[in-house]
Amino acid sequence: MQRSQRLPLTLVLISCLLPSCKTHREEQQHEAHRIVATTPQLKPVTLVQQYVCQIHSQLHIQVRALETGYLESIPVKEGQQVQEGDLLFTVKPILYESKLEAENAEATLAQLEFNYTTKLFEEKVVSRNEVLLLGARLAKAQAKARLAAAELDFATIKAPFDGIIDRLQLQHGSLVKEGEVLTTLSDNSLMWVYFNVPEARYLEYMAELSQHNVELQISLVLADHSNFSHVGKISVIEADFNNETGNIKFRADFPNPDRLLRHGQTGIIEVSRVQNDAVVIPQRAVFEVLDKRYVYVIDKDNVAHQRAIAVQEELEDIYVLKSGLGAEEKIILEGIRQVRDGDKVTYEDRQAEQVAEQLKYHAE
Repeated sequence: MQRSQRLPLTLVLISCLLPSCKTHREEQQHEAHRIVATTPQLKPVTLVQQYVCQIHSQLHIQVRALETGYLESIPVKEGQQVQEGDLLFTVKPILYESKLEAENAEATLAQLEFNYTTKLFEEKVVSRNEVLLLGARLAKAQAKARLAAAELDFATIKAPFDGIIDRLQLQHGSLVKEGEVLTTLSDNSLMWVYFNVPEARYLEYMAELSQHNVELQISLVLADHSNFSHVGKISVIEADFNNETGNIKFRADFPNPDRLLRHGQTGIIEVSRVQNDAVVIPQRAVFEVLDKRYVYVIDKDNVAHQRAIAVQEELEDIYVLKSGLGAEEKIILEGIRQVRDGDKVTYEDRQAEQVAEQLKYHAE
């Protein structure tokens, strides 16, 4: 077999000095320094702002004992769903049962005296004033009996609304003092979600809602990063700003038919709104100098000029502009590091729609 012939190293070096090799290197260099230009794109954009939020039940109360006594029965369990009027606790009062019996006896006695005096008045034995006096005593005795009955009723604690029973603070047989907390009751059918909005963002929302009738879309992201299945609605904006933080509190209401949300949870509120005819440019076309953002704008004479822009929103791979560029102006997309202010450039023109399809997810 014949050995493969190898060219001497000297011939390889000489070949790289030939005009054809030099031309190839120049083409590669020219390709690397190619300048591409495009125009901003006008399109509807969904802008999303995120806020940390706290989730509250629309009704969340402490169930307290209204009378002192022994906890006689607890017909409910922790975490149980109860209906309005269901019995929650029975407290056996120490004094109020006897008090009710005594007041009922006094009312009965006053009734008998009143009836007897009325009969004597009809027989013209006593005056009318005597009847009126005993009638007043009867009314007073009956009022005391009703008060004693109401106080005894306080020993029976019922659910004021539909809700879920929280932890039971006391057990059967415990001595309960007046005003002591027995449990909490939460109505989770509708949840109130509170979040703080900075003053600048608040003014922006108010301007958009009043001028453009923009409908804010409210969604909730839970702690496991899943999206809550129901959408919310802004229902309350508090009256005062917090002077320490510069924020104002918003409240969004979320229906909770499956009772997934509970009082005290946290999450992330996402406020979305659609901005029509937004001026959008790729992030690759932007560079920063001293915390300010700039682009190169190409004029009709193909001269590049550095121009400051104001960014309204920064999305994944594009900027939504507040000001600085018109929709028809041409900007440099690729090769911005090779251009200086005032340079005359030769460029390849690329349509904005084509650029949008090929956007990268990072700035150049």
